[in-house]
Amino acid sequence: MSDLTSGSVPPAEAESDPDESSDGSSRERGLLGRLFDAIAPQDAQSEAEQALSASMRQVLPGLANLRRLRVADVSIPKAEIVAIPRDIERDALIEVFRDSGFSRLPVYNETLDKPMGLLLLKDLVLKQGFDLAGEIDVASMLRPLLYVPPSMPLVVLLQKMQTERTHMALVIDEYGGVDGLVTIEDLLEQVVGQIDDEHDTEDEHLWSEESPGVWLIQARAMLDDLKDTLGIDLREGIDDEDLDTMGGLVYLLLGRVPARGEVVGHPAGHEIEVIDADPRRVKRVRLRRAGAHGATFLSVTDDV
Repeated sequence: MSDLTSGSVPPAEAESDPDESSDGSSRERGLLGRLFDAIAPQDAQSEAEQALSASMRQVLPGLANLRRLRVADVSIPKAEIVAIPRDIERDALIEVFRDSGFSRLPVYNETLDKPMGLLLLKDLVLKQGFDLAGEIDVASMLRPLLYVPPSMPLVVLLQKMQTERTHMALVIDEYGGVDGLVTIEDLLEQVVGQIDDEHDTEDEHLWSEESPGVWLIQARAMLDDLKDTLGIDLREGIDDEDLDTMGGLVYLLLGRVPARGEVVGHPAGHEIEVIDADPRRVKRVRLRRAGAHGATFLSVTDDV
């Protein structure tokens, strides 16, 4: 699999997509080009370019993450990849696109460790029509997938994505098997913060009361705001003056990124249940005040 781990792209039968190639090249250069300029070595830049780089770093402090982080730090694990077999039936294919909300799906032959390419929903619709009538030959509509090792720096991957004009890459381990998946959105979130697309949900409020003494709270909710509004001081018993958000509190108490469904006890007797998370961050939790119905002060450890 040396050709895969080097980042090369296997041939695909479909033609280049104007939305992700020629027509989009100038638009990609607009954002991605500035990012590359900002992280390029200074000795390779003019004075004007260096001034732009300094300005970009002030506006986007996360630029350093592109050099510091590796693919393994941001990729989605293999178990959470939504992919389809090449011989998938029409109704099943429609259901996967509908339920996942994704517009791009990796396609494999027999197992995910035998990836074939990438299927775009718009290619499917353009060829089959909006009713997807007739027999569907997934293999004839595949686009190239980018294959990268988990050790690749994010800045290198971003450059490869721009060069290959693709928004998705499969992460390949040293034995040639699929280890994960990474998208251009995952990379940009390291620079500008979380990006909510049309499939991400956003509550009108950062928290809501589910029952007496129990609240659903967004991870980005500020602890000081929760104290002022709910009367719960979640900093109590916590020795960290820099702690600001609910998500940060969960990380601190558990010592790692939690999985959905995990429960962690608070020193003051409260209980925090993670109800929405991905492999890199907490999104939403359920807070049970100490003494509230159902609160058991269950402290989760790494062995759970």
